[in-house]
Amino acid sequence: MNAMKSRLDTWLGRFTMYRLILWVLGVLVAYSLLLNVLGWLTFGLPQMLVHLCVCLGLTYGSNRLLALLFRTTPHSESSLITGLLLYFLFWPTFVPTDMLGVALACVLASASKYALAFRGRHIFNPAAAGAFITGLTGLNIATWWAATPAMLWLLVPGVLAVLYRTRKMLMATVFLLVATSIVCVELLGRGMTFGQALWQPLAQRPLLFFVGFMLTEPLTLPPRRWQQLALAGVVGVVFAVPYNLGFVANSPELALLVGNLIAFFLGQRGRVELTFKGSRALTPGTREFRFEPRRPVRYAAGQFMELNLPHSGSDGKGRRRVFSITSPPGAPEVTFGVGTAGPLSTAKKTLLALKPGDMISATAVGGDFLLPRDAAKPVLLIAAGIGITPFLSHLASDAAARDTVVLYLAQGRDELAACEQLEASGAKVIARLADGSTPPDFMHDAGTSRIDAQRLKELVPDIGAREVYVSGSPASVDSLRAAAHGAGARRVHVDSFAGY
Repeated sequence: MNAMKSRLDTWLGRFTMYRLILWVLGVLVAYSLLLNVLGWLTFGLPQMLVHLCVCLGLTYGSNRLLALLFRTTPHSESSLITGLLLYFLFWPTFVPTDMLGVALACVLASASKYALAFRGRHIFNPAAAGAFITGLTGLNIATWWAATPAMLWLLVPGVLAVLYRTRKMLMATVFLLVATSIVCVELLGRGMTFGQALWQPLAQRPLLFFVGFMLTEPLTLPPRRWQQLALAGVVGVVFAVPYNLGFVANSPELALLVGNLIAFFLGQRGRVELTFKGSRALTPGTREFRFEPRRPVRYAAGQFMELNLPHSGSDGKGRRRVFSITSPPGAPEVTFGVGTAGPLSTAKKTLLALKPGDMISATAVGGDFLLPRDAAKPVLLIAAGIGITPFLSHLASDAAARDTVVLYLAQGRDELAACEQLEASGAKVIARLADGSTPPDFMHDAGTSRIDAQRLKELVPDIGAREVYVSGSPASVDSLRAAAHGAGARRVHVDSFAGY
């Protein structure tokens, strides 16, 4: 089971969240065209093809034009995703007014990224904003026709793949439980059986499409997990409870816009602009990059930042990449630990090519890999290779104020990063070096034996009294988390680097 999970993590890790969503939506488009040919959908193939061209062409074209007007770099993947979403929201047709409505939704979706924005960050999901405003004009109304039983055969695995890759399974579960429960109660009151009341919202209402491709959109989510779960519950209620306020009635797009507005006030408001100052080697395969923010950045020790690295010829990993912050909150510079061993993605090559004074932007700040609020709570930090990077921010922040043990797994002594910082933190550091080399004098040598539950209990006898944090590759995290639980740990927090 663990081997299968590791292979899945490795395969999905080849794609960024945006590229995976783009591919899944593309497959669903091809599947919808096939269903139409087979007679399972009755739109007409010419209508669907023209509808697809309109959605993709107008969102892509209008986005590039607006980027030119606002003198910014367009994000082509984002515009294509928006176009594919609108393809599934509006009914394919040749009726002139309906087609005009679709065209308007496409242009409005692109415009919302610039007009409905604050300091460079768009507030609302573009597809939802375009669909909602178009509905107010009366030209067309979003029908969310992706909620068709025949689409479920590929929609369900596609949504699961996206949610698994983006680590939003729990958030999606909260939304689905809240929204489905409300709809089921309503339908049971109309005389439906429980099976019918459960099937109808999942197969004939756009709950799955909504949660997989729109509610969990990264740029419009709050930074903390508890905030995301609370947001999912609120949006589930607004999504499912029927209401009519005269000029607006309940709709999926309105529910999402309400959620987007809430998330905006909970998160980092405004684009984070960073000036590159320089870099240094942490290990032969890891570098730390230093940036000076134009204005103060709010983050907590252990969180990450998503950097936007525009470049031509982008590979499958795209241009937006998530990196762990290694600097403590409040520091004048923001630093990131980045694995630079080959093969390198095009985004990392762009990062390595930066020169002092170059500007980049960050599109998101978030993460829940945070130490306990209670400084009296002892912790065990287990880092495998590149997994040391989020701990550097922890150790620079408040490690001296708490009982901290660091277990650091690396191939050899030259793969140990930030030794000076580790020593200065005052934490007890235990090194397990696979090649048998000797760690620095301040570190305790764990030898070369595999870190299983028994060995971990020997190294950290009081592990049951500690909060345990594990960071590294997905395979390493799975193995070390199991070892920690086996050794008696009660709470284990993980931070894996899929697709890092």
